[in-house]
Amino acid sequence: MKENIQAGFNITCIGDDLSYSCLTSRYGNTLADRVVCHVLSHLHPGFNQYSYLDRRSDERQYCSPGVNLPVATIMRSKYGAYPEYHTSLDNLDFISPEGLAGGYEVVKLCIECLEKNLSYKNNILCEPQLGKRGLYPTLSTKASQGVVRNMMNLIAYCDGTNDLLTIAEMINVPMWTLFDLIIQLIENQVIEQVSIV
Repeated sequence: MKENIQAGFNITCIGDDLSYSCLTSRYGNTLADRVVCHVLSHLHPGFNQYSYLDRRSDERQYCSPGVNLPVATIMRSKYGAYPEYHTSLDNLDFISPEGLAGGYEVVKLCIECLEKNLSYKNNILCEPQLGKRGLYPTLSTKASQGVVRNMMNLIAYCDGTNDLLTIAEMINVPMWTLFDLIIQLIENQVIEQVSIV
């Protein structure tokens, strides 16, 4: 089982309206840790990050020595950090549809980032000519300049050694803003997938 798991998430206390938080694996360096921190840092920059020393949920088992699965915990309020936890006030009134929807969005993006975290290689020496491939906007706006900048930065780091998460972190953009660019670049044979990370 261990050989087949690249990343996993322990999802708990996800439906309230308070702040977002995560608890990393024992060493805090797994793909799951990187993904959840990346997603939360772009969606909810004020999120709380806890270390494995603050564990009290199922991550105790998943990340324990001998098992050591690459699992990070995704939460809104951390268990035990709000007064309602494990009391009669920890009921359906404590959660909300908005809180659940927000928690769902975070988990969904984490899974999408895992599934699309591949490595790519540039097929063109030097910078490609985007205009002749229909990738350069005909009208220059602030938004289109940002898209072009992200595309050129993405291409610059597609050397086959970086996964998409690493590139997103290097160029400081949310990973999901690169998903459509990857598709366009592959369709125009500018880059190609080289491996599943």
